[in-house]
Amino acid sequence: MKPDWIGWVATAAFTSSYFVRKPFTIRAIQAGASCLWLSYGVVIGATPVIVANMLVVSAALFTMWRDRHAT
Repeated sequence: MKPDWIGWVATAAFTSSYFVRKPFTIRAIQAGASCLWLSYGVVIGATPVIVANMLVVSAALFTMWRDRHAT
């Protein structure tokens, strides 16, 4: 089975985030897309893809948490 479909789904998910207006929702979609890209990187054994998307997922989740807990 070719792993390309993971990359295509990740691309579609990330692109869809540009059509959302709420920052929390944008970050949630981008975190999900980055998880897909991370999975793709693992499947193809691409360390730069893995590391880059670990950073993006971490940043997205942190900012989601921060914004939910800001008073």
